[in-house]
Parts: sequence; structure tokens; C-alpha cells
Amino acid sequence: MHAERLTRKQGQYLAFIYYYSKINGQAPAEADMQRYFGVSPPSVHQMVLTLEANGFIERIPGQGRSIRLLLNREDLPDLE
Repeated sequence: MHAERLTRKQGQYLAFIYYYSKINGQAPAEADMQRYFGVSPPSVHQMVLTLEANGFIERIPGQGRSIRLLLNREDLPDLE
């Protein structure tokens, strides 16, 4: 478990990915996160790369909606 290494912002992105996937039956696209958090496309992409590098998610590069959480729900903060 590496949840203790999460920044607040990373935790919010991970919680969003968790809930979006649960509600919609598929992972969010970067555009969905961009709309939700009100940030630029490069900001979202950099966060996705950071989350992947830290081992919090995995994805298939070049394939949309391929993000998969590698943390358990109980390791995630609540979505604010």
C-alpha cells in the first residue's frame, strides 16, 4: 500500500477515477477529468503520468479510457 505517499490533489484524481468508473462502467477520459477539475489538458496528462509513475494506476498508452486503479477503495480519500 502506498496511499500514505499521496498528495491531496493526487488523492482527488484517484477518487474521481474510482467513482467515475463505478458510475459509468468505464474509466474516465482525460477530457472528463479536465472538465471536472477545471484544469488544462496538459495538467491532466501530467497528473496521469505522475499517478502511473508512482504505481497508483496503470494504463495502456494511446488507448482511451484504459486507466485502471491499483489502489483499494479503502486507500482512497473521499471525493470532495
